[in-house]
Amino acid sequence: MKIAFQMDPIAGVNIDADSSFRLAEEAQARGATLFFYGPDAISYDEGRITARGQFGTVQRVAGAPAQLEAPETVDLSTFDVVWLRQDPPFDMGYITTTHLLDHLAGKVLVVNDPFWVRNSPEKLLVLQFPDLTPPTMIARDLDTLKAFRARHEDVILKPLYGNGGAGVFRLTPEDRNLNSLHELFTGINREPLIMQKFLPDVARGDKRVILVDGDPVGAINRVPAAGETRSNMHVGGRAEKIALDDRDLEICAAIGPYLREKGQVFVGIDVIGGWLTEINVTSPTGLQELERFDGTNATGLIWDAIERRLSEA
Repeated sequence: MKIAFQMDPIAGVNIDADSSFRLAEEAQARGATLFFYGPDAISYDEGRITARGQFGTVQRVAGAPAQLEAPETVDLSTFDVVWLRQDPPFDMGYITTTHLLDHLAGKVLVVNDPFWVRNSPEKLLVLQFPDLTPPTMIARDLDTLKAFRARHEDVILKPLYGNGGAGVFRLTPEDRNLNSLHELFTGINREPLIMQKFLPDVARGDKRVILVDGDPVGAINRVPAAGETRSNMHVGGRAEKIALDDRDLEICAAIGPYLREKGQVFVGIDVIGGWLTEINVTSPTGLQELERFDGTNATGLIWDAIERRLSEA
């Protein structure tokens, strides 16, 4: 197979944690040719979708995760698979790349399907499943947010399209910073905010469940650092081994068919205290941690699913 990765620079990844690296490594082990390019390097050129990047190979060498050839421009329609793997934020630049990748439909398998990535941002897709989620509000109006907070008292406030735990605030009943935070966020952009009832169970961890083509294959638990509300690894969260429980399986049974139908092959959902808080489709992580803890090669299962989809096309 010829595989193109639309991602942040491969030269800067952590070989022991990065899921895009692990996906490339597994593809290479199966004999694939790899091409890497950044989201700024994709173009629409007189009917063709092109990208300027580099062919190369990956290697488990700290500080040198890839050996890359000279840059060149390729026609992405000549590839078998294109991976949409750059990190959020989910802004207009990100959205534009999904529109460009849509032009490859019927020629190339783009994973995850860019049309449904664009229409299923992590914090909005959960709204399709209100019975599985904690009390949630999406609003920009300050009085509306205040009313939600008055109902639930202890809440989490965060940007609707943020990632990695950035800009996540817990507002306890005593906290008087909602007005200031609203001024800060609304001064940065024109987007709504998301507010959710605070779940005390986050102290025991934020479970990342990995689904492959709609089926759960395992989970890791991300435990916040001392004094932190956020469990994201970017801000000091610690990953630990954990098993799937009945509630996890119930959630996956409810959302799995939707994800499979919409071409979301690799998805990571976040579950806190039995509540679904996010469905991550843009650039989910956790493959290497799951493999270390459980010995589950979820990456191999992802490529098996992709090969099945290619054979059925």
